Amino acid sequence: MIMKYYPIFLKLTNKRVLVVGGGKVALRKIEALLKCGAIVNIVAKYLDSRLKELISLGNISYLGENFRDQYLNQIFLVIAATNDADLNSDVSKCAKKRGIPVNEVDKPLDCDFILPSVINRGDLTIAISTSGQSPALAKKIRKDIAKKFGKEYKTYLVLLGYLRQEILKLGLPQEENSKIFKRIVDSEIYEALSIEDWKQIEITFHEILPQELDSGNLIKAFNQD
Repeated sequence: MIMKYYPIFLKLTNKRVLVVGGGKVALRKIEALLKCGAIVNIVAKYLDSRLKELISLGNISYLGENFRDQYLNQIFLVIAATNDADLNSDVSKCAKKRGIPVNEVDKPLDCDFILPSVINRGDLTIAISTSGQSPALAKKIRKDIAKKFGKEYKTYLVLLGYLRQEILKLGLPQEENSKIFKRIVDSEIYEALSIEDWKQIEITFHEILPQELDSGNLIKAFNQD
């Protein structure tokens, strides 16, 4: 089976993105873009009150009411999110002529990329897509999965990243590192962390980690950070 879309995570830090549209849909897209560090420019005849606030704070740049081809200069991505289908189509065509990936809201077949339903737990990102067939189903699946991956996963992932760096410093063979990492994620560290049972975490560290690493000192250093 051929997939319609290639799953990918883009680094948007300091990348310029143009959003055409100023309603609730555009607001949701812009808030997500800002979280990723994008530099957002907006064109819209109508502006949601929250977007007006973001403009006044200097978080996004307002270019005016009417879309112009020149607004695509140095743009990395484009999102056409107005309630005017013809305008969205014009924006999409102009972007494609320049080779700029474009998302035309509610027209997945004309999009170069689509935006999934997302769960964020710190550095853990889970994206769900139905390839545009049913955003409602993607939203339902997101809610179901979110129940399994609680807010504790944010701290859990930070802890895993911290342990990984400390283990890699030992210069062990890659195969041995892989075994240790697998034992860590297969352990009950998450369950202990969810109830802040650091004593159990220390015991688990002692059972799994190389002798060169002091479990108690690792936990102290982690909590101090």
